[in-house]
Amino acid sequence: MSALDKIKQMIKGREAQAGKGVDMAGDAVDKKTGGKYSSHVDKAQDQAKKHLGMDQGKGQDESQK
Repeated sequence: MSALDKIKQMIKGREAQAGKGVDMAGDAVDKKTGGKYSSHVDKAQDQAKKHLGMDQGKGQDESQK
């Protein structure tokens, strides 16, 4: 079992919290770098969420129901 599979199992049912963690980590990097790499950080956040099964549209649609 790969590390990514283990992480996916650990966050199952806690996708919203994991998404917030990814966002907070990206915000911290942006703050430390003065926003110099914000476009790269945003892409990394999107990819992390995608790989962990937290597609951006998926979580937002469910919360609006």
